[in-house]
Amino acid sequence: MTQIVNPYLPLTEYVPDGEPHVFDGRLYIYGSHDRANGTSYCQDHYVTWSAPVDDLTNWRYEGQIYRRNQDPSNLMDDKQLWAPDVTKGPDGRYYLYYCLSFYPEIGVAVSESPVGPFEFLGHVKYPKELKNGLTLREFMPFDPAIYTDDDGQVYLYYGFCPGGEKEMALPDFTEEELSQMTPEMREKIETIKSITFGENSMVARLEPDMVTLKEIPRPLIPGAKFESGTSFEGHAFFEASSIRKINGTYYFVYSSYKSHELCYATSQFPDKDFVFGGTLISNGDIGFQGREKPVNTLGNNHGSLIEVNDKLYVFYHRQTNGTEFSRQGCAEEVTLLEDGSIEQVEITSCGLNGGPLVAKGTFPAAIACHITSPFTMNRIDYDSPLMKKQTKIVEPVHGTVYIDTIQDDTVIGYKYFNLQNPKQILLELKGTFSGEISVTLDCDQKEMISRESVTIDTEQWELITIPFHYSNPKSSLYFKFSGEGSCSMKTIGFLS
Repeated sequence: MTQIVNPYLPLTEYVPDGEPHVFDGRLYIYGSHDRANGTSYCQDHYVTWSAPVDDLTNWRYEGQIYRRNQDPSNLMDDKQLWAPDVTKGPDGRYYLYYCLSFYPEIGVAVSESPVGPFEFLGHVKYPKELKNGLTLREFMPFDPAIYTDDDGQVYLYYGFCPGGEKEMALPDFTEEELSQMTPEMREKIETIKSITFGENSMVARLEPDMVTLKEIPRPLIPGAKFESGTSFEGHAFFEASSIRKINGTYYFVYSSYKSHELCYATSQFPDKDFVFGGTLISNGDIGFQGREKPVNTLGNNHGSLIEVNDKLYVFYHRQTNGTEFSRQGCAEEVTLLEDGSIEQVEITSCGLNGGPLVAKGTFPAAIACHITSPFTMNRIDYDSPLMKKQTKIVEPVHGTVYIDTIQDDTVIGYKYFNLQNPKQILLELKGTFSGEISVTLDCDQKEMISRESVTIDTEQWELITIPFHYSNPKSSLYFKFSGEGSCSMKTIGFLS
């Protein structure tokens, strides 16, 4: 039996900011492209993966679709390709919209196929009668979303509104400090200082040529500066615009200034009258059933909704490697209620599987959806020394992905397994650790199933056997580490 886990792509692949689209019977994922152990966002060229709509366990690598230096504004290849989106235009061709780092332009590329190769077409611009045909640079053209409506009209969405927990500010550097920086760093600082960040998300119609604006962009939903008195209070727009039409209603998906959550707003129109709907997902489960403490390392989030075979899914991403630079795509099924609302869904290890994972054989430990330690923070601050101490997923050598820095009071959890009465659980560990591992059905360790003393002192992977007698067709499974030292976990296995 074929099963699929979260993340839904191989653990060695890092495609965040996922925009899922169905074209000709296949579900395609378009996103940024991070690296293992990345040192900044989106350091690789665009790639895409796809799966047949009738089998979302079967993802296929479609290859590289667009390179950074295909854009004339990046011939030196010194900027990164950030979160893209794709639409099928009225002419039947496929159009890729993207931005380069904080560079204030939206690029457009075109292809005859959803898998490319895409070729540069132009930068979104005004017509000659509006601003003399200049390139769109206002209100921070960032994270573009693109939508072709049923009547063929194309809408462009974008925006970047730092505020609240994601307020952005640069310190005033002295001349001496600037002189010690690399030319690249000084240029980056000057570029960011020159940007006028947005105060709302923006929308505008495009001409059929797919690059020319029909109008000056208009505000769509408010950023933090204008949230007061609106339905968006506490969840104002930050970034990550995305748009879908479901059952005749437009759903605008975005990241609020909390950053870890994806929210949605609805309207009967594609470009006005949106009202806040709720939170779709948080990559730390904050807000799910009232939860206030994160179940995983927090970080930025970006994704969207997609209907496939009468089911609705939310795509999002998680952080690995203790940074925001090595992110991986995940997905969960969500429920569309009769009134058109969507309740927040929890993050899981089984995602697109259609049900719990059958607990037979071996699974990568890194599919854990709950990883907490004494250093897990309630906010996003990757400059904090505490975040560097958190238990995290790493890939120090290509192809070897595992959970690292497991310490006293670390809890690692999985949702969900179909536990068909396994007699033993096998954990593949290495490191120096002495203590015990408790196996429970809940993250608070109230429903304990087993407990095993463990002493390891090796840099080679070693199998630890834990007796286990419990059967349930859908169960969470948690491991709490108590003791001294630190270890890593590579796999979790089940023996009947």
